[in-house]
Amino acid sequence: MAVIGGGPSGLMAAEVLSNANVCVDLYDSMPSVGRKFLMAGKGGMNITHSEDIELFISRYSQGKDFLESYLLDFTPNNLREWLSNLGIDTFVGTSGRVFPIEMKAAPLLRLWLHRLRSMGVKFYMRHNWEGWTIDEKIILSFSTSQGSINKEYDAVLLALGGASWPMLGSTGQWTSILINDGVVITPLRSSNCGFDASLSDYFIHKYVGKPLKPVSLSFINENGHCFIKQGELMITTTGFEGGLIYGFSSLLTTQIEQFGFAMIYLDLLPHLSLTDIENKLCKSQGKLSFSNYLRKQLGLEAIKSALLREAFSQADLSSNKILSAAIKKLPIKLLSPRPIEEAISSSGGVNFDVLDQHLMIKTIPGVFCAGEMLNWDAPTGGYLLTACFSTGRAAALGVLNRLNSIN
Repeated sequence: MAVIGGGPSGLMAAEVLSNANVCVDLYDSMPSVGRKFLMAGKGGMNITHSEDIELFISRYSQGKDFLESYLLDFTPNNLREWLSNLGIDTFVGTSGRVFPIEMKAAPLLRLWLHRLRSMGVKFYMRHNWEGWTIDEKIILSFSTSQGSINKEYDAVLLALGGASWPMLGSTGQWTSILINDGVVITPLRSSNCGFDASLSDYFIHKYVGKPLKPVSLSFINENGHCFIKQGELMITTTGFEGGLIYGFSSLLTTQIEQFGFAMIYLDLLPHLSLTDIENKLCKSQGKLSFSNYLRKQLGLEAIKSALLREAFSQADLSSNKILSAAIKKLPIKLLSPRPIEEAISSSGGVNFDVLDQHLMIKTIPGVFCAGEMLNWDAPTGGYLLTACFSTGRAAALGVLNRLNSIN
């Protein structure tokens, strides 16, 4: 049995299969496994979320209906139990997110690889999958430092990731192989990413790398539904990034694809009402600068005052009515999502309707898919990793079901 891909999905699949006494060969194109997993945990490994399971599942805006059964079979609580059995204790943060006590991915990965090796999983690094020949058996072709090799298997589980952070191994090159075999794939695109915006060079130069907080972001989709959330943004060399905008990235990208841009609106003082602001701005500005006046009357930071000047003229902002409305609903034009190479994750991938309930490709018996290479999407907050673990487990159980049926 072959597993191709050494991220969380592939490693979980290898564990489930090995537990059932299946001999597993795990292949990865990189010198070591779990590279993106390690990078994701560099600033604090957010492994899952503690919220109610129904609310948890609702976070998967794309692929939710298909993922639901796998997430119910391996819930966030099940994942925490699995981590505990591995020797990794977890805790729930103030936001409801779940973290390992040590906050890092490296200790978890070390323990996990030790377990897998002790179970007999064989790891083949620097093996780049280039295709296959499928007859009664599946003959996999790999390029290695020693040249091309072929290996024959009864079943193959693909856990090849998306296309974000390609320097860590997820290049998305597998899409061409599957498309050539008639597998329907939604094009991969950036998700949980930053966006380019219409901001002046002066503003960027002065505030790049600075946080914009707290703010509330809202936008209206093509169906007239209003989305709103409070959080924090970061100014980049081209626009904005940060958790607040990451969560809306898929919807905003869709708008940009349809209309060429997306309009978002920022409430720069979400804790104050429009009436509160209008009342506080009744006092004369006197000799104070615009920025100092807003700071004194409203506690508005300089970065927010500068952002107001990006969208409105000095003449407009001299009107208290226009200024107050701008503070509560500042329009920002987003031009494009950042390239997929910079994104935290990618959406798109193998369409669920080409897979059976065991995550096997219907037209290629014996080939299963799991993880980020499937056509689902989710925000940060532990949702991405949980779905990778759960689909890796589900696909492995599908492999076992097939192996049992043909033996």
